[in-house]
Amino acid sequence: MPASSTRPAATGAGRRIYDLLRSQMDDGTLAPGSRVLSTRALATELSVSRTTVTAVYEQLAAEGFLATAPGRAARVTGTLAAPLPVRPAASRQPAAALSWSAFGRRVADMKMPALLRDEPARYDFLYGALASRDFPTLAWRRAYQAALLCQQQCLSYIPSEGDPSLRRALQGYLRRARGIACDAEQILVVHGSQQAIDLCARLLLDTGDAFAFENPGYLMARLCFEATGARLLPVPVDPHGIDTDRLPDDEQVRLAYVTPSHQFPLAGVLPIGRRLELLRWAQHRRAWIIEDDYDGEFRYGQRPIDALQSIDTQGRVIYIGTFSKALSPQLRLGYLVLPHALVPVFRQAKRLADRHAPALEQQALATLIGDGAYERHVRRMRRENERRRAALLEAVDRYLPADARVHGTAAGLHVVLWLPFLDTRDEAALAAAARGKGVGIYPVAPLFAQPALHGAPRPAGFILGYASLTVAQIQEGVQLLAQAIAK
Repeated sequence: MPASSTRPAATGAGRRIYDLLRSQMDDGTLAPGSRVLSTRALATELSVSRTTVTAVYEQLAAEGFLATAPGRAARVTGTLAAPLPVRPAASRQPAAALSWSAFGRRVADMKMPALLRDEPARYDFLYGALASRDFPTLAWRRAYQAALLCQQQCLSYIPSEGDPSLRRALQGYLRRARGIACDAEQILVVHGSQQAIDLCARLLLDTGDAFAFENPGYLMARLCFEATGARLLPVPVDPHGIDTDRLPDDEQVRLAYVTPSHQFPLAGVLPIGRRLELLRWAQHRRAWIIEDDYDGEFRYGQRPIDALQSIDTQGRVIYIGTFSKALSPQLRLGYLVLPHALVPVFRQAKRLADRHAPALEQQALATLIGDGAYERHVRRMRRENERRRAALLEAVDRYLPADARVHGTAAGLHVVLWLPFLDTRDEAALAAAARGKGVGIYPVAPLFAQPALHGAPRPAGFILGYASLTVAQIQEGVQLLAQAIAK
């Protein structure tokens, strides 16, 4: 255990005495080899208990600053090194100037999306945010308390692949909700879909490899794959999802990342013909397909579409699921359904990364799935978000210019608002103007891997998430957005 964590007088008189002696050693007042006062004498001089001084001397001796022996005076050791100079903050080197691995250099050079603002907009159409009041607090508390009170033989690590009860519960849920037939052994519980993507990137890509990626697509996934040194092969997206006629014929391609049930961000649903073509391409190229089913539970007016993995007969699809959209992004729980051949190595990589996801949360979630509470909650959230979606569409139709277009209304927790009277160069300015009125909207431009090379600039587009807002907030926010557009 580090000495600092066992220091007997981390606060109060002991801390002050420790700091005093250390400063005197550093400035030469107590030179190497010099005697220090006895514990009794120093305690008397400072009007503290001898026990406090003894504890400080023992700490200094344990750290090598004092040499002590029974019946002899304590002395400052003769091996004190000169204190390292403190570098002023202004002279700190930029990240790019430090010594990094190749991976570190690539990450340092990336243009990462900005973190959430300290002060969210009053009417924040932030995608990925959920209403805190929608969380099933009572059901979660009961399930979590039951897991907490369950007597265990000892507190130890659980399997890296996840709690067996959660993997069994997920096996049944995925069969019912997403049409996926899998073994519990194929399921790997992770810290959200981002860790799932990171594991895929590190285990399946090397520098010099290539990966196919929807354009536009989920930025954090693209950056994760690019951090490995692999080469991006952007594939255009149309209203039906990824254009499988444009899949790359490249010898170095190792995987394709897709969101077939609800393309992010443009919201197309990949039809069966393209799904089969994508599977044939993967089989021919011996490439993996990473299916990110980030919000597949939320489809309005009809049942959710079965996952691409459900029709994969060759074991080429790696399915990623998450609880961030149905429960909370703060929960940080997701999972992979892996082809059998990949299971052992993915488990080992998960174990190296962080041992396993939190055990109590997994057990609580297994209870919610097992007793049906989770699926009841999803149905309730589907109804609530359908109301929000309807309010958003009505408000856009009522308050925004007539040629404003909304895409992606059949599923998910966001839409894309296109404004043909503006172009992509206007996105940042309008987003700033809207925020000045208390409205948060988010440009689609950062999600494009490449700008349009030919023809007219693309119309301005914005992602509007609605799952964290009330119907009234949605209506008021769109009215204020209309004012920002009109300026």
